[in-house]
Amino acid sequence: MIKQILHASRPLSWVNTAFPFAAAYLLSGAGVNWLLILGTFFFLIPYNIAMYGINDVFDYESDIRNPRKGGVEGAVLPKQMHTPLLWASALSTLPLLVIMATQGAVGWLLFSAFCVVAYSAPPLRFKERPVLDSATSSAHFVTPAIIGAAYGQPPEGFWLAMASFFLWGMASHALGAVQDVQSDRAGGLHSIATKLGPRLTVRLVVVAYALAASLLFFLPSPAWLIGLAGFGYALNAARFMGVTVQTSPSVNRAWRVFLVLNFVVGAILTMVLLALT
Repeated sequence: MIKQILHASRPLSWVNTAFPFAAAYLLSGAGVNWLLILGTFFFLIPYNIAMYGINDVFDYESDIRNPRKGGVEGAVLPKQMHTPLLWASALSTLPLLVIMATQGAVGWLLFSAFCVVAYSAPPLRFKERPVLDSATSSAHFVTPAIIGAAYGQPPEGFWLAMASFFLWGMASHALGAVQDVQSDRAGGLHSIATKLGPRLTVRLVVVAYALAASLLFFLPSPAWLIGLAGFGYALNAARFMGVTVQTSPSVNRAWRVFLVLNFVVGAILTMVLLALT
């Protein structure tokens, strides 16, 4: 059971939420202490168990029709695992949320938890509200960074960096939605890609990625290196600007490159942050 729950939490993506918290916490001057360790652990595993676990339970009808599910891109757990998965989501997150809230950032912690639940669970289910779906998904990755910074003093240019990060998150969600258009429609689900169509969605993704990268050039040097690397996301998506509903599954190739880019750009980001500190 534990193995299946961890599989549902997308281990390949754990770093995408833990790294923003830890980096922002350190850059804010909060220091190396127990809260850094606790918060990093929280956003590494429990947070992802809840975020992806709740999503998998309520996306089951779509996921069983989706050929890319069942591997590193998402588990398809049998229905008898749904209740244990929801319990694991609650029990692994709530105690740590309470402990972190006693140290501050209460509002952002509540907002982050709200976004995790509201994205997938009815009756809100923002996942099926086009554009709001991408915005909420992006908040899943941006709020850990904001929470980390809230425990100290946000550094110069922090909010501009968060605006870039938010655009990146929206673009990434929309790109992922394009590859799932056929299975989402078959499962009766709605998304930004099913609403706007794959072609327009990909074009908006390219624009959002380009804007996200461009904003980084206005941050103190050597942040421009991250911006330069960030254009790789736009170029990756631009290869599929002619996509149709029939060819939308081919965008999975862009998604797989996206997963690799995260580690490459993450390495560059780490070196830049070390240079700034």
